[in-house]
Amino acid sequence: MMDWSDRHCRYFWRLLTQHSLLYTEMVTSGALIHGNKTHLLNFNPEEHPLALQVGGSHPAELAECAKMAEDWGYDEINLNCGCPSDRVQSGKIGAILMTDPSLVANCVEAMTRACNIPVTVKHRIGVDNMEDYRDMRTFVATVANAGCNTFIVHARKAWLKGLSPKENREIPPLKYELVYELKDEFPTLTVVINGGITTIEQSHTLLKHVDGVMIGREAYQNPYFLRHVDSQVLEAGASEPDRKTILMRYAAYCEKQLAGGHKLHFMSRHALGLYQGQPGARNFRRHITENANKPGAGVEVLYKALTYVEEV
Repeated sequence: MMDWSDRHCRYFWRLLTQHSLLYTEMVTSGALIHGNKTHLLNFNPEEHPLALQVGGSHPAELAECAKMAEDWGYDEINLNCGCPSDRVQSGKIGAILMTDPSLVANCVEAMTRACNIPVTVKHRIGVDNMEDYRDMRTFVATVANAGCNTFIVHARKAWLKGLSPKENREIPPLKYELVYELKDEFPTLTVVINGGITTIEQSHTLLKHVDGVMIGREAYQNPYFLRHVDSQVLEAGASEPDRKTILMRYAAYCEKQLAGGHKLHFMSRHALGLYQGQPGARNFRRHITENANKPGAGVEVLYKALTYVEEV
């Protein structure tokens, strides 16, 4: 979710589900240590529970980031060992770390010593020519021994040689059964499954085998299905607001952010999928896309976009 799940996006999601654990986009340890911490770490209080996802491979740096996350008020820090992006491979960040379980264990050990919030790991079922289950099992066992109790598994292999990051999200086959096997072999670990999950019904099926599900692209492309999560998955008894209510609440948030100097198009883009599959959705998206980046654009852009779906 790099470049997508920023603080505005997370606030928008929180309007749909109040109890799901939200994750930031991946931030590198170098950026956190040397960059603008306020810009990278600030979040809205409504976003809790919230995890900071970091990318890195230097134990001391990641330990510093873990302490930073705790001090900033995050509920969890997550080490990304699954991203196939070319931008992170060169720095030994992301999925390539699965080839060095001992290094990841050292990173996790340093992070757990530095903070009191949970340290979790997100990874793939394998990388390139790794054996699908045997090597994943070795990776998990090694990292678990270093103090990690929660593993979020994208049930696809990452092919760092031959596939683009986009292709790596779609072409390698999903192998949910390997994640089930992992949970069976490590019953005391919390195992969360990720990859290709698009419906509440599918989530219920997966939850018969594992402890949790993580939703990625579907939450962005078709966010309205998240309204069912609290009541139908988490059994929190929450209401399920309609699309117009969500948009009006988000517009109120955007108005406050605009007063603070934020630009509309950085916020409105996260609402483009709200009417996915509904009559008028294309015109809704087009109006926002064509007008939100104009100088001085305000929430009236969202109000006008709403007319395209209300009039159908």
